[in-house]
Amino acid sequence: MSSILQEINKRILILDGAMGTMLQRYNFSEEDFRGERFANFPHSLKGNNDLLSLTQPEAIASIHAQYFEAGADIVETNTFSGTTIAQADYGLEASVYDINYHSAKIAKEVAEEFSKKTPNKPRFVAGSIGPTNRTASISPDVNDPGFRGITFDELVKAYKEQTNALMDGGVDLLLVETVFDTLNAKAALFGINEVFEERGEELPIMVSGTITDQSGRTLTGQTTEAFLISVSHMNLLSVGLNCALGASMMRPYLQVLDKKSQFGVSAHPNAGLPNEFGEYDETPELMAVQIEEFLKDGLVNIIGGCCGTTPEHIAAIYQLTKDYSPRKID
Repeated sequence: MSSILQEINKRILILDGAMGTMLQRYNFSEEDFRGERFANFPHSLKGNNDLLSLTQPEAIASIHAQYFEAGADIVETNTFSGTTIAQADYGLEASVYDINYHSAKIAKEVAEEFSKKTPNKPRFVAGSIGPTNRTASISPDVNDPGFRGITFDELVKAYKEQTNALMDGGVDLLLVETVFDTLNAKAALFGINEVFEERGEELPIMVSGTITDQSGRTLTGQTTEAFLISVSHMNLLSVGLNCALGASMMRPYLQVLDKKSQFGVSAHPNAGLPNEFGEYDETPELMAVQIEEFLKDGLVNIIGGCCGTTPEHIAAIYQLTKDYSPRKID
């Protein structure tokens, strides 16, 4: 099968949309989240979407299939919170390997099915590595600015565990995403690099940061260019932006990446900004109009959707990309 390194130079690659948005349609109960395996678990598990790879695998496989049907080249594993750090909220640290391994296997099986149907459009699985719910750069205690809720070494250890499980499950690449604290991302990249050395194998890596508001900075205060510089010590497949902003508001920051990055550029914006109920109203047609501006300007190599996006959004984006060439990678 063709590698993603070859495909990224042929066409604009399509990343999937939101997993959480799709899972909300199922309206799973506490019992659904628990399944048989965790029926007697002492903590509430509702809301732990990553766990559904173990307890509702058919739903996860169906969502991946819907995104591939819509035109996605890459789907993300259901592992955004798949570290011991994030799973500690549910007391599920011991299940982290299984969550990541089975999430990767589910996605890979669906990807292989679609690759067989369309050999000229191979499908890929990105191991989703989220930022955790801790920050290494900012104190969680306003009265003690020197305090940290997590150390760099603790992050590295957790990210290594997740990376090994994702690779065991067969992912094609790794996606360090929704980076709000670049020190967390550097811990992820450090851990990934150690795993590569220990295993004697490497995978392509995508890194995607999140600009938290119209100041154009990450939560920890970095500009887009500073974020790019901070991760450019690695040989990356792409650097990009996701979450927080809708497509139109993301454009100026993608222009910075286009000018400055020697890597591919990715974008998976939200379906606009959330309304007063926390829901996303931007239709596939409206989002596609905004994303077409990225394509006209040749800003991206990989494009998809984040919060609020569905297979319908991805299908609308996919139809657009057929008429445009990918950004040239230096």
